[in-house]
Amino acid sequence: MIRFLLNDRLIETQEPSGQVLLDFIRYSRHLTGTKTGCREGDCGACTVLVGDWHEGRLRYQSMTSCLMPLGNAHGKHIVTVEGLNLPNTLSPVQQAMVEEGGSQCGFCTVGFIVSLTGYALSTKPATYQNGITAIDGNICRCTGYKSIERAVARICRELAERPADQAMDWLVSHRFLPPYFAQIPERLLALQAQLPVEPAEHLNGHVPVPVGGGTDLFVQRPEVMRQTAIQHLFGKPALNSIHLADDLVHIGASCTADDLLHAPLLSQLFPRLPDYLKLVSSTPIRNMGTVGGNLINASPIGDLSIWLLALDAQVVLRTGTERRTLPLRKLYRGYKTLDKAPEEVLESIMFKAPGASAKFHFEKVSKRTHLDIASVNTAMLLETSGGIITLAHVSAGGVAPVPLYLSLTSAFLVGKALTADTIRKANEVAQTEITPISDVRGAAMYKRLLFRQLFYAHFLTLFTNQPDLHQLV
Repeated sequence: MIRFLLNDRLIETQEPSGQVLLDFIRYSRHLTGTKTGCREGDCGACTVLVGDWHEGRLRYQSMTSCLMPLGNAHGKHIVTVEGLNLPNTLSPVQQAMVEEGGSQCGFCTVGFIVSLTGYALSTKPATYQNGITAIDGNICRCTGYKSIERAVARICRELAERPADQAMDWLVSHRFLPPYFAQIPERLLALQAQLPVEPAEHLNGHVPVPVGGGTDLFVQRPEVMRQTAIQHLFGKPALNSIHLADDLVHIGASCTADDLLHAPLLSQLFPRLPDYLKLVSSTPIRNMGTVGGNLINASPIGDLSIWLLALDAQVVLRTGTERRTLPLRKLYRGYKTLDKAPEEVLESIMFKAPGASAKFHFEKVSKRTHLDIASVNTAMLLETSGGIITLAHVSAGGVAPVPLYLSLTSAFLVGKALTADTIRKANEVAQTEITPISDVRGAAMYKRLLFRQLFYAHFLTLFTNQPDLHQLV
């Protein structure tokens, strides 16, 4: 039995937990304001808000319901656009979109309304840039973005007086939310106190398949997943921590990209983390997609895979109470082929915390900034002493059948002087390691050139005060 709050109603259903939430909302509950668009998490027309307790407060995040398995709604508060309507009036978010001309055909408008209301519910400062970031997963095909941007600016001005605490009460009293929201914290606590750890489901006696956010599985084979017994790993506390122990950073496999973005430990170790993670899809997908899922999906261009390979990460695989540790670089045997038994579950990822002298950088090129996969992406961790490279780890995606750790290139760099000539020769080594193919994201020769430029960009970005490297430009 799956139980959750849908707007102001308690839902109890035995429908397959592998069906996507979008279909349940539209076809079982007939809430058709949530639109069926791309079914790939790409357009935002199906956006809903997902409320759950996080660090002692009720947190709402925007997510694309076309990729969210119904089982991941268990014990949460799901809000569709219908659940944001007020009696006989428009909310300030709806009013701003109307008066600023932010809607034309209206198909995408509901997603924008939901995302912007989720932003109002967040603890982020009411700034224009934060408002724009909240809708980076929503696409409008006909209105033009300037009118929507004006609506965002207006909403931010109206949120300027929102208090940091007791924001829910303020939003209800200022008509950003309907009155029933005031009772949701108490109702959700009562619901979760009654729930089992997860909805048990074994279809046809099959062993459940572990699923995190499902942001790629439900693009690739939604109908298969609907008929598959699922072990839901999303949001599980035991798999959702980020901490430092014995100089090792440990990341639980069900941590999302958004969890990485807001982890104080990672922000301290990687000051440019927001710049890197803003290149990973969009806000709704970062709220859903898990680190473990990104690694096990084994996409040759998985952003987090490339990032963690350059940190020389290790993965912990668990079967029952038994665990084994494996270097991430050895997890990938071939295209979508892993050194992992079917019954093994990825439990955590760990890597040595970079020291004070370490420098890390990530680069990605795609056809658009948000909601796109890379043509080529690459990361590098480097340590130097007295102008000599003492440690190097280089990774690249989009240039091989697997997320690639460049072992020869990394080894070549160690012990060499940090000069333009060294970097050029290192690129020559790298070109022997990569094997790009021509596809819709570019010709093989283009990808080789692109990798070279991104490889050079690592050094030019990290060592801006070294004049010799400017020869690389």
